Amino acid sequence: MTSLVLGNLPFTSQGGDQLVSKAVTAAISALFKRTGKLEATVRAEPVSKLLQGSVDGFDFVGNGMLMYNGLRIEAMELYVQAVSIDFGAIFKGQVTLRQPTQATMRVVLTETDLTNSFNTPFVVEKLEQLQYQGQSLHFQNTKMTFNDDKSLRIQSEVLVGDRIKPWNLDVTAQVEVEDRRKIQFVNVNYQGDDNAVALGKAVIEHVNSLLDLDKFALEGTQLRVDKVRIRKQDLIFYGTAQISQFPQRRR
Repeated sequence: MTSLVLGNLPFTSQGGDQLVSKAVTAAISALFKRTGKLEATVRAEPVSKLLQGSVDGFDFVGNGMLMYNGLRIEAMELYVQAVSIDFGAIFKGQVTLRQPTQATMRVVLTETDLTNSFNTPFVVEKLEQLQYQGQSLHFQNTKMTFNDDKSLRIQSEVLVGDRIKPWNLDVTAQVEVEDRRKIQFVNVNYQGDDNAVALGKAVIEHVNSLLDLDKFALEGTQLRVDKVRIRKQDLIFYGTAQISQFPQRRR
């Protein structure tokens, strides 16, 4: 069927891979509220193998990607292995995988990205699921800072219960990955008085329980992180993505 459709198109030696590249770029762009530069490049040699839906792989590079939950990604690189797609679905603006595939990935978050993310309703709501000594918490003016020793400093004003004056949360920690899927704050140093230290310990324990990649992955994907690096003002993740179906935005 696809061959019959393509037989009526000006399918040059370069037309098929460009068509698929544009479709993949558009499908990824739809996952985000706003993006900067996005580009997906499909690799197929010879190009005619696209008629059978066979792709050697595709490379994706994007930056300035704002998710619908308010979280922002400074840069993302995906290098997808050989994959089989439904070429006919491309004409409907869809990317449909015929079988699972794997990609290597590199994701960059800036210091500003992290600070803004921890002040979004999406993250604040998750933070405030924690109760401290039976009292509700309200987080405001959270700030993330990368230090020269590759540690991360977290500062926040936390209202405990019906108190008017906030407690100042101020902790410094190293960032590690556990079991390839849990981002963890470890080797934590707590600043402040006894109350601030006790609150900080409860908050870090709660945050560590939240940072499980399986809780945030799009449907049909499984993310695994091999390395986490802090470099200047960036937090960089290196890992893989198992993709059983092309992700779609959650409604």
